Amino acid sequence: MTLWAASDAARATGGRATTNWQADGISIDTRSLQPGDLFIALKAARDGHDFVAQALGKGAAAAMVDHVPLGVAPDAPLLVVPDVMAALAALGAAGRARSKAQVVAVTGSVGKTSTKEMLREMLQCFGKTHAAEASFNNHWGVPVTLARMAPDADFAVIEIGMNHPGEIAPLAALARPHVAMITTIAPAHLEAFDGIDGIAHEKASIFSALPRDGHAIFPCDLPTSAILRDAATLSGATLWPFGYGASGVFPEDMTQTDAALVLRANVGGTRVAVRLANAGAHFGMNGLGCLAVAHALGLDLARAALGLGRWQPPAGRGLRQTIVLDTVEDLSFTLIDDAFNANPASLEAALDMLAKITPSQTPTGRRGRRIAILGDMLELGPDERALHEAVADYPALASVDLVHCVGPRMEALSRKLPFRQRGRHVSNAHDLAAMVHMLVAPGDVVLVKGSKGSLVSRVVEALRSLDAPTHGTRDPRRS
Repeated sequence: MTLWAASDAARATGGRATTNWQADGISIDTRSLQPGDLFIALKAARDGHDFVAQALGKGAAAAMVDHVPLGVAPDAPLLVVPDVMAALAALGAAGRARSKAQVVAVTGSVGKTSTKEMLREMLQCFGKTHAAEASFNNHWGVPVTLARMAPDADFAVIEIGMNHPGEIAPLAALARPHVAMITTIAPAHLEAFDGIDGIAHEKASIFSALPRDGHAIFPCDLPTSAILRDAATLSGATLWPFGYGASGVFPEDMTQTDAALVLRANVGGTRVAVRLANAGAHFGMNGLGCLAVAHALGLDLARAALGLGRWQPPAGRGLRQTIVLDTVEDLSFTLIDDAFNANPASLEAALDMLAKITPSQTPTGRRGRRIAILGDMLELGPDERALHEAVADYPALASVDLVHCVGPRMEALSRKLPFRQRGRHVSNAHDLAAMVHMLVAPGDVVLVKGSKGSLVSRVVEALRSLDAPTHGTRDPRRS
C-alpha cells in the first residue's frame, strides 16, 4: 500500500517533487532502509545528504532533501524542501491529520517503551495498531512515527520522551492524542532539571495536548502526583489516576512467581486478571495503566487482559532467558537482560524482581546465587555519587549474594557494599565481559542493569555466548 504519493508529500511539506514517485515507508538510516522507502536526509551526527545516492541505489522511492546532493542527478526522485527537519515535522502532522486512529501518547521517567509495547499487544486485539518499532520518542522520532502511520489504522501508540525542559509539549501537540498516559516520575535526566518536581511538570505537559473529551492517565501515589493531577485537570480531560491509592483503577493483588507476575485489578468497577510472563512487579503498574487506557477507550477489559498477556519484556528491558552451560549435566543459569537503561527507580525495581526469583539447585546440591552486574546510571546531575551510593541501602539488595560494578560512578556503590557482597569493580564493560566465564555458575540468577552509555550490554552478549548448544543463538524467550 502506498504510504505517501509525491503530490501528497509535497503538499504536506511545501516542497517540490522532481518526479511522480510513490513511497511505501519512511527511512532516516540507509542501514535499515527498505526498497520503496522515502529517505529523509536529516542533519545529525552526519549529514543525511551525503547518503542520498546510497539510499537511491538501495531502492529508495525518493529522498527528502533541502538541495540536490553532489553526485545525484537533478531529475532523480526527490522531494526538495526548504528545511528537512521542519518538513519532517510537517509530514508527521499531515500523517496524523489524515488518520482516523484513536491515538494514545505515553511518557514517563521509566517504562515508556515497555508500556508502548504492552499497549501495542493489547490494542491489536481490537484493530489495526500502529506504533514505532524502536524508541522513536524525540524531536525526529515522533514525526517519523506519525509519518509512517497508515491512514486506515484504528489505534496508534506514540512514545514521547525528553532530555531537557520544553520538549514534551510540542511533541504532544504534534501527536494530538485522545489518551495520554504517564507511567511514573523518577530521578532521570536530573542534570537538566532543578529537581524531581521539574521533571514532573515537564512530563505533565503531555496533558496540554488533550482535547476536552480526552483522557489523562497517571499514577496517583507518587510524591509528585499532585503536579500531574493539576496539569490533567487544567486540560479539561477525564482523569484516570491509577495505583494503590486510587478509587477507580487499582491493584487488588500482585503475585510474583519465578515465571510470571499475576496482576488482579479493579478497573472502573470491573475485576480483571493479567498474567505477565517473565515480568517483575514494576511492570505490573505499567500493565495497570494500560488497562486504564482500555477502559478510557471503551474496550472490553477481558480481551484487553488477554492481549496484555501476550507481551514479554524485550531484550535490554528485563528479558529473562536460560543459558545452558552443559547439555549433558543439564547445568544452566538464568540471565535477566535489563541493560538498555537505568536510573535509581528502575534499578530499585529490577533489584526487587531479582530478590523475588529463587535460584535453582544443581544436581550436585549446590544452590545458585543472586548476582547483580550494575553499570553506571547516567545524566543524574551533581548528586550522582550519592545516588549511586544509595543503592547499597535498597532493601532488595540485602537478598543479592554478589554485586559486580561497572564504571566510575558505580565505584561509589562498590566501596559502600559489605565485603560479603562486593564483587569486582571495573572501569569499563569490556573488561568485565572478558571475564564472565569466571563470574557465573550453575543455578545462578544474574541481573545486568545499567544506562545504555555504560555499555553493559556487552556483558550481556558475553554471558549469552556461554550458551552451550547454540552459543547464544537460541530463542531468548524460551525460559
